Amino acid sequence: MTPNLYLLKGGRLEMTVTNYGARVLSLLVPDRKGEKADVAVGYATLQEYIDCPGERFFGAAVGRLANRLGGASFILDEKEYHTAANDNGNTLHGGFTGIDRALWTVQSVSDSSITLTILDPDGSEGWPGNLRISLTYTLTPDDEFKVEFKAETDAPTLCNLTQHTFFNLTGDASRSIEGHILQIDAPHYLPVDDKLIPTGEIRPVEGTPFDFREGKPIGQDIDAAGGYDHNWCLAEAGGIRRIASLYEPVSGRRMEVHTDQRGIQFYSGNFFDGSYAGKGGRPIGHRCALALETQAWPDAIHNPGFPDTVLRPGETYSHTCIYKFVL
Repeated sequence: MTPNLYLLKGGRLEMTVTNYGARVLSLLVPDRKGEKADVAVGYATLQEYIDCPGERFFGAAVGRLANRLGGASFILDEKEYHTAANDNGNTLHGGFTGIDRALWTVQSVSDSSITLTILDPDGSEGWPGNLRISLTYTLTPDDEFKVEFKAETDAPTLCNLTQHTFFNLTGDASRSIEGHILQIDAPHYLPVDDKLIPTGEIRPVEGTPFDFREGKPIGQDIDAAGGYDHNWCLAEAGGIRRIASLYEPVSGRRMEVHTDQRGIQFYSGNFFDGSYAGKGGRPIGHRCALALETQAWPDAIHNPGFPDTVLRPGETYSHTCIYKFVL
């Protein structure tokens, strides 16, 4: 099986998807004048996603455990497991290969939707259980990019999946995202250590650079925060609700984030340095792309006060995220 490309259209949006890593390669969104630009940051060619000259996770589905697992190990049902230590002695986004570097099977595709599946086998990167994942991307008539995950396992395991598109609403990844206005409906966040592992504290955002409840330019407090790569703790809810919004004042593009998850990871592109090019041959500069990843809280298995990420046989993992463009 070789990677293929699929074009989806819905409302005023257009998106290109590949079955390599279930990646979003482009997302065309109109500005206030109706002129479309690609707001998904990434490489110019499919081969670059495979060769990976820089950032690995552009546009990908990531897991089986999104974010970081401290110490690349965990104990589940009194048995210890060791996973791939691919990030400063920790496991990031599943390991060295993960579902982002695999070819997914396309189950169905229409003009506006695609469903892909994959089996992440028992023992892969040290994870227990055969994890079967289904992922559907849909562009709706209401200018929404909808992401729907389902997963089942045949043995107890950890599961936390997310979609990892990087955004720049200007449509130009050589321009800073610090002028974007971000709002997050979260009263708490998770502080992290020097390896970006949560310390276990659930800290109020009030009075800190992490308070985005009223909305503010990303650059306003970014240096005081040391850059953003943290999980915001969302209030528990029984279904999908609006939890964040992103606005770029020059283009007028606005994106709302809706989800049924308990957390959102905001990453402000701290590690981009302009050393490699993206689309149009333009370098992807420092803080020129951001990710808003809905998810469970990271490293939950090591923090009893965090919502559980254990998935057992007979249970179904379910996760919906909607990026809604208000045009």
